[in-house]
Amino acid sequence: MTQLTDERATPAVDTLIVSPAPTAPTLDPGPTDRMRGWAVTIFLTTLAAITRFVMLGYPTDAGTPVFDEKHYAPQGWQVLTGGGLEDNPGYGLVVHPPIGKQLIAVGEAIFGYNGWGWRFASAVAGTILVLLVVRIVRRMARSTLVGAIAGLLLIADGVTFVSSRIGMLDIFMAVFVVAAFGCLVVDRDEVRQRMALVWVEGRIHDSPYGPRLGVRWWRFGAGVLLGLACGTKWSGVYFIVFFGLLSVAFDVAARRAYGVNRPWIGAGLRDVGPALYALVVIPVLVYLASYWSWFASETGVDRNAVGTKVGTDGQFAFVPDALRSLWYYSGNVLEFHSGLTNSAGNHHPWESKPWSWPMGLRPMLYYFADGEQISGCGASSCVKAVMLIGTPAIWWLALPMLAWALWRTVVSKDWRYAAVLTGYGAGLLPWFVTMDRQMYFFYAVALAPFLVMGLALALGEIIGRARASAERRGTGLLAVCLYLGLVIANFIWLWPVLTAIPITPEAWQQQLWLPSWR
Repeated sequence: MTQLTDERATPAVDTLIVSPAPTAPTLDPGPTDRMRGWAVTIFLTTLAAITRFVMLGYPTDAGTPVFDEKHYAPQGWQVLTGGGLEDNPGYGLVVHPPIGKQLIAVGEAIFGYNGWGWRFASAVAGTILVLLVVRIVRRMARSTLVGAIAGLLLIADGVTFVSSRIGMLDIFMAVFVVAAFGCLVVDRDEVRQRMALVWVEGRIHDSPYGPRLGVRWWRFGAGVLLGLACGTKWSGVYFIVFFGLLSVAFDVAARRAYGVNRPWIGAGLRDVGPALYALVVIPVLVYLASYWSWFASETGVDRNAVGTKVGTDGQFAFVPDALRSLWYYSGNVLEFHSGLTNSAGNHHPWESKPWSWPMGLRPMLYYFADGEQISGCGASSCVKAVMLIGTPAIWWLALPMLAWALWRTVVSKDWRYAAVLTGYGAGLLPWFVTMDRQMYFFYAVALAPFLVMGLALALGEIIGRARASAERRGTGLLAVCLYLGLVIANFIWLWPVLTAIPITPEAWQQQLWLPSWR
């Protein structure tokens, strides 16, 4: 039996060899230090949990939510106490799908209507996000060390840290899209394993389009997770588009790598259809299922729009009234979001545009209190603040990381960087289409995991391969350790303005490094 790891493996049928190069790619088994990998993962996840849960119920606004928690914490409580429904009397409609508020309701069911209650689910999500990034990068880099680097970077990232400690929706969105990304990475590896088996069995050329790849449960799981992302915020749709293209690109690359005669047509005939089912149909069904309480209710916003606000006849009369009512309701939500434009006179002192997000040039102030009534800083007047700031030692390297990732994608055909760019692009590029809209830095929470993935891959290259010389690897490891020390020191420096620790007004000014941070 031919070994799968033999670079010069040949199929069991006669083949004309025209080149001494390998006729099939080496099947990479991935990291083999399974026990150490899980030990490192558990340690970093525990460290993340400590940072996310310490003083979780602090601060509050005299016992009430702060910033946009004032929308989602009460709606989560309504979900818990009102049969799964929420409303928003201030606007007359609920402007985001229900999944995030249902998750907030879980924490409120455990701890009650207080800071711990409406932030508990966010802290759990932020902790899980670190676990996911460690495991995903470990698989992509085939290195537990590089996965650990990614985990440390994410733990020390101010954006995901603050988002994990406030009752808003963006951290849930980030967890779902990163988990979906991880599913597609595993699916890529499984597809390669199936292709390798077909190669060894000599069946790769039975069809010019290559083999059928069977049921792909990891891709199905990605579809479920993307549906949950859309059920949290509509911007999850962007990730469906980008990840769908990524999945098909993985399939084309696999067919080409194993010498399929017509890889593009093969992927079109045998992969695109199942991908549309898994990454489009399944998310739509999951999204609709997230409205279960709205469908079951009689008093949900616009639940009975058909017959009162929408006619019962017309070319879509065959569509069930419940779905038509949801479509009408969603149209009102879209109209609400579309109307929040600068040209219509809508401005916010902390709004920002997507061109500023990669480096975090315009952060977001979530909470601020100052004056003589604030004590604890050792001065007569103190400041307490929570600001959504991307740790500069991480975020200010975004543009070099993106440039390096693009170089490695184009020149070296490195699929890992291409995947990272796809995830990062899904979280950033679509927002440039609607530049007139009010936008905020917390929209960039989903960028943070892909930013640290790209940085970790680059740092892994600085360390060097395991078979490199001891001097080369030692020098690279020293440089990476110094950088990680800088990141951690930067995170500790920012800690007071990430957690509302009382500081003097002078210390507050020292935290504002850029004019755009004020």
